[in-house]
Amino acid sequence: MTSTNPVFRERLWPSPWIFLATALVIPASLLVFLPISPVAGALVAAGLYGAIVVVLLVTTPTVEVSDGELRAGRARLPLSVVAAVRAAHGADAVAERGVGLHADAWLLIRGWIPDVVRVELDDPQDPTPYWLISSRRADALAEALSA
Repeated sequence: MTSTNPVFRERLWPSPWIFLATALVIPASLLVFLPISPVAGALVAAGLYGAIVVVLLVTTPTVEVSDGELRAGRARLPLSVVAAVRAAHGADAVAERGVGLHADAWLLIRGWIPDVVRVELDDPQDPTPYWLISSRRADALAEALSA
């Protein structure tokens, strides 16, 4: 259940280019099914692309800070265990997602969102060193977590 007045809320919607890239399923389907039947080719192409769009939209996670809790997708983290927060942009964000990534980190990253927020944890019961979360408004998310 979401709060009536969240401090921060963002849906990690796919970028428009994701929909364009996945539209390549249309000519691929037509290439395979047009020799069998033009109607079957058109139906399969439309059906596959429609299914991809629905899956992308339905599985879009929400990041929210409210009621003393960070919600990232289905995961929840009490703000009482947050030790430090840092927004990363550009090359720093690439390093966070790549060579600087800890194997035990919890991730909610989307390739079409360039910036990330690193949320360091101070919880002796949890082996996870930090959460790494994609955000188009990384500075606002970091500020909401730090407040």
